[in-house]
Amino acid sequence: MRRCELILLGVAAAVWPGALRAQRKAAPVIGILGTGSPRGWAPFAPAFHEGLSESGYVEGQNVAIEHRWAEGRYDRLPALAAELVSRNVDVIVSTGGLPTALALKGATSTIPIVFRLGADVVELGLAASFARPGGNLTGVSLESMRKCGADW
Repeated sequence: MRRCELILLGVAAAVWPGALRAQRKAAPVIGILGTGSPRGWAPFAPAFHEGLSESGYVEGQNVAIEHRWAEGRYDRLPALAAELVSRNVDVIVSTGGLPTALALKGATSTIPIVFRLGADVVELGLAASFARPGGNLTGVSLESMRKCGADW
């Protein structure tokens, strides 16, 4: 699972720098929404910050990060997603799998969302197709990688 999280973090760092730079705010804001807690995120935070740093972003200097944690209460996800959207973040990283991705999809159709899932994102309605996902969601789908012949 650590490899998958690192892939997600790499996607977040590599895919969105242009979108972040295009904003007019003094510092772009990254939202992070998770089903768990800050303690569960702690092992992955250094790799996330390293990926940002490689793209020229340092928290507190030229990027801000807003975290929202459901603490295992999935019923809180829609409200937490709406809160991040109302804060006008520039991109949202979904760290809670399908429940978080669905809550974010329901909260915004304009803010870019980066996710990592094990399921088929087309089947779930998160993407129109693997070749042309459309919409504002992107990320890594382990199922799509399997269907494309990825060798693990």
